[in-house]
Amino acid sequence: MFDTLIKWAGFVKLSHTLFALPFALAAMVVAARDNAGWPGWRTFALILAAMVCARTCAMAFNRIADRKFDAMNPRTAMRHLPAGQISLVSAVMLYALSGAGLVAAAYFLNPLCFYLSPVALFLICFYSLTKRFTDYTHVWLGLALALAPLGAWLAVRGGFDLLPLRNGVVSLAHSGFLAILLAVAVVFWLIGFDIIYALQDYEFDKRVGLRSLVVAWGPLNALRAAFIAHLVMILLLVAFGLLSRFRLAYLIGMMLIASSLLFEHWLARRRSLNWVQNAFFRLNALVSLVFLVVTVCEVVFPGFRLARP
Repeated sequence: MFDTLIKWAGFVKLSHTLFALPFALAAMVVAARDNAGWPGWRTFALILAAMVCARTCAMAFNRIADRKFDAMNPRTAMRHLPAGQISLVSAVMLYALSGAGLVAAAYFLNPLCFYLSPVALFLICFYSLTKRFTDYTHVWLGLALALAPLGAWLAVRGGFDLLPLRNGVVSLAHSGFLAILLAVAVVFWLIGFDIIYALQDYEFDKRVGLRSLVVAWGPLNALRAAFIAHLVMILLLVAFGLLSRFRLAYLIGMMLIASSLLFEHWLARRRSLNWVQNAFFRLNALVSLVFLVVTVCEVVFPGFRLARP
């Protein structure tokens, strides 16, 4: 049983949930800051279930849609479907069940989440097809992962109140605009690191006609675009912190995140691509986890701030 679980977790790259989940939980904490950052166990469990189901559904669909390309690519030929470790029928069943799990979790959260769940399913799965017809496939992936903070905010608040009143005064520190700002930051973060990830398959994608900014612009120009995307992401996160009235802990977190991204770009230019699978994953997981930790510190532990919101 343990080996089976490991196999299925590897099939959908369950560990990569660390990319989007911390941003969803950070949005959840900020959305629930009136309640010391905690929305309640029920809401937390449903957000977690929705995230895992959404990620599993998207990855299962990706593996199904790309199975023929994966079989032709030496880097991916040993993935579960082309290698015959998992049957196509089993993969389709996992895709359907996890999609249904997302809809069910959304139903128990609130009506708006439920009504929007089919839209979310379409966006997270459609990304896998974009590399066939657009160079901006990285943008689509960014939009898919940006649903994480937006969905978590809606799960807690049930809507986006852009001009909320606190003691008769508009408080941007409680505004739904924060979730939108965070979602846009996630889009640019994903654009940057997905371009770097796509460097691995530059020759293969070019040969078989799959599209990306790396293929369209060449590796060097694409890396420049990735750097600009990450610079924009940092600026957006700084704006998020300022509007949230975060202080010391968040500042330290921004310095760590910026350092991690700079190191990632240094590696992309100076090292061979064999570092991507390990160092690349660890650096981007560190970015999202640091953001979650400092956001929780700012909202939950007032002592980490120099001033209260």
